[in-house]
Amino acid sequence: MDHQKELQRILKVYFSDSQRMCRVAEGEKVLEQGGATQRLFWVKKGQLTGHMKDENTGVSAAVFSVSDGMFFGVHSFFARTGFSSTTVVADKESEIAWIDADTQAKQVDEFGSLSEQFMPVIVHELSRRQMQAGLEAFEKKRAMESLYAAEQMSTLGQLAAGIAHELNNAVGVLSSKTESLADDLAQLIEETHPEASPFFDAGIVTGQSSSSSEVRQRSKELQQDFNLGKEQARMLARALPEGEVPDNWLQYLPDSLHYWQMGRDLHDMRLAAMHAASIVRSVKQLGGTDQQRTPGVDINDTLNKSISLLQSNLRRINVVLSPAVLPSITASSTELVQVWVNIIKNACDAMETTEEPKLEIITRHSNNRLAITISNNGPMMDEATRRKIFQPNYTTKKGGLSFGLGLGLSIVQRIINSYGGTIATKSSEEKTTFRIKLPIR
Repeated sequence: MDHQKELQRILKVYFSDSQRMCRVAEGEKVLEQGGATQRLFWVKKGQLTGHMKDENTGVSAAVFSVSDGMFFGVHSFFARTGFSSTTVVADKESEIAWIDADTQAKQVDEFGSLSEQFMPVIVHELSRRQMQAGLEAFEKKRAMESLYAAEQMSTLGQLAAGIAHELNNAVGVLSSKTESLADDLAQLIEETHPEASPFFDAGIVTGQSSSSSEVRQRSKELQQDFNLGKEQARMLARALPEGEVPDNWLQYLPDSLHYWQMGRDLHDMRLAAMHAASIVRSVKQLGGTDQQRTPGVDINDTLNKSISLLQSNLRRINVVLSPAVLPSITASSTELVQVWVNIIKNACDAMETTEEPKLEIITRHSNNRLAITISNNGPMMDEATRRKIFQPNYTTKKGGLSFGLGLGLSIVQRIINSYGGTIATKSSEEKTTFRIKLPIR
């Protein structure tokens, strides 16, 4: 006989006597922890919860619940303890039936003793309780993880606020002194070497906008056209990435490159100061999503700004940028620059020992979403690391970035999520790819 048929037989034989049935009101106790009981109960209709109290602390917790077709009092009935291990209370009006310890077995010749007949009930109930305990354990684990993450973010938010407060003054000094230094140098060069002013101005206004691969190609052309040395051609390619080379650049080439480089470095310092200020604002808002966002933001433009900020990191890396024509979105440009800088800087670190490092950035537009993929050919990321990289306290670095706290990619994920977007990563022996999708709004 299968389980369901056997269960139906037991219910019909032992739990259909109207004299052993009753209704219990919502909130009514059926069993009291430690109270005497010799009954096995079956829930015909309703829902009840068993609570257990810790005698030392007095704290009570729900340990099981039963509803239509379930049993309770199993342990005390079959173990013959004579007392209830829990307090059972009706969550809503319920109808229950029971048998007593002195209930005589029926149909013994065909089905055996009372214990033998109820064995399927015992096994089924224990199996159900075990499954319920397992599900509750999973739920508890998820709840604890969420609580831990919330507490952790709260702690990080407090720490970040303190760090941001300390950094604000330093960033402010860096920004103001950079502007002051740029003005003073421009005036000094104009007074002492007026012929050098155009080169200095070109560096400070435009900086270096070309990628590593573009510089290599341009420098080869300049070497051939003007019979320049390799280093001079490379520097000139950075300063003049396209178009004709003016005569005055060639006439004063060593000085022109020297003063252009001075301007370029100040240009980079100015950008870095502005970026540092935006990072401080983002760190202060680590636990929230309050950011000023404006329409008309071009994703490709934010990527180009990120590449410019990381020129020193990218000088030995072949950067391949494949941008599509994208619609603009409503966003915070500084937030997005922070996202790309974090991901690209991590890629640079990963490719530190790669012989021919390559960074590939692709942007696409499909199904009302923007897709940005950033790939590097550094070492493969193992699965354990890949699963942890977005955790707030996880870092593969021993120091340096993100104040040593492993906040970089955690902040990246928070920013992307705040836009209703997604970020995912996959890694193989050929390359590691971060794929970001952002809705167009």
